[in-house]
Amino acid sequence: MLPESAKNIVNASDKKMKDAVAFLEEDLKTYRVGKANPSIFNGVTVDYYGTQTPLAQVASISTPDAKTLAIQPWERNLISKIEKAIMDANLGFTPSNNGEVIRCVVPALTEERRKDLIKKAKAAGENTKVIVRNARRDAVEQLKKAQKAGEITEDAQKEGEEEVQKVTDKNIKEVDAVIAAKEKDILTV
Repeated sequence: MLPESAKNIVNASDKKMKDAVAFLEEDLKTYRVGKANPSIFNGVTVDYYGTQTPLAQVASISTPDAKTLAIQPWERNLISKIEKAIMDANLGFTPSNNGEVIRCVVPALTEERRKDLIKKAKAAGENTKVIVRNARRDAVEQLKKAQKAGEITEDAQKEGEEEVQKVTDKNIKEVDAVIAAKEKDILTV
């Protein structure tokens, strides 16, 4: 049975690893893969009375169909500012409006763009794996320090390292699964 201090080290490393995987999942949602997805606009900010405000806080974003994003500003005078913000964000959309709603048609991806997105997703996955491995390394160092300080036994240190390795393997598999799912999503026409 692992002592409480060793469990805390293992749990803290698991939390760091899970946070890295969650960040990867959120980051991959912003990739434009040829389907309408409101999270594409997560990084877009609009000048709202002198303050840069996220688009989702000044308008509702919906997907009336698989290739269209509709942006309904809460104030009509924001339409031109929202269109400018979308153009400035360089997302590859040309917004058009009817005086009330801004529509963005999502263009189909070219084969070259799909390959670039897959490359970018794999690179993000590798960066996440580095973070996971760094969390493992830090946890192992903490376990060794705790053993040297006499807080845990050598057996508990070894057992703790095994637990950290299990958690690491599980999170690396999760990263691989997330990347594989995103790759499949990108390749779906």
